[in-house]
Amino acid sequence: MSNLIAPSILAADFANLQRDIEMVNNSDADWFHIDIMDGVFVPNISFGMPVLKSISKHAKKTIDVHLMIVDPDRYIQTFADLGSNILTVHYEACTHLHRTIQAIKAAGMKAGVAINPHTPIAVLEDIIIDLDLVCLMSVNPGFGGQSFIENTYKKIQQLKNLIDFTKSSCLIEIDGGVTNQNANKLIEVGANVLVAGSYVFSAKNPTETIAELKKLIN
Repeated sequence: MSNLIAPSILAADFANLQRDIEMVNNSDADWFHIDIMDGVFVPNISFGMPVLKSISKHAKKTIDVHLMIVDPDRYIQTFADLGSNILTVHYEACTHLHRTIQAIKAAGMKAGVAINPHTPIAVLEDIIIDLDLVCLMSVNPGFGGQSFIENTYKKIQQLKNLIDFTKSSCLIEIDGGVTNQNANKLIEVGANVLVAGSYVFSAKNPTETIAELKKLIN
């Protein structure tokens, strides 16, 4: 399987959102990465259901939704109805994580779990076999444009070992601070999906930047 690039729409130009969605559609990118933030679980507020509905209407690739919200269980069916293909919840936000994962799958989506930089890989031991995706936060969640946390490499290796040991088929996604400087090393140590926000959308030519990243990691 080829390694994947998922541009983060949080970094897109919201005044020209359809243009940026079409750019991703026509690029070498594989997924749309959509961050939903509630201002409670993380300090920032991003966008909600109406914007996701608009994105879904135009997006022609996998919609990878990353919930940075408290009590995500209330909205699982809503996100399924809005066209989400993958729904990722935070370990830190779920009291009954196994039940949440079951509900995501029952709604017809692939299920992911994200963990913050300070959360150890070990918390995933009892759930890893049920997951389609683990999203490792390589910055503190809530804001775009942050610097990459170097300890992420070690966590990828630990997660890869856990996946191999349990024979899980889940993918490893890295979210935060991804650039052409670290993309190749992230894949080398075990990542499969790289989320890139500011690096793509603030580039002079985002399409070329995506193509370069894709070539770099495959």
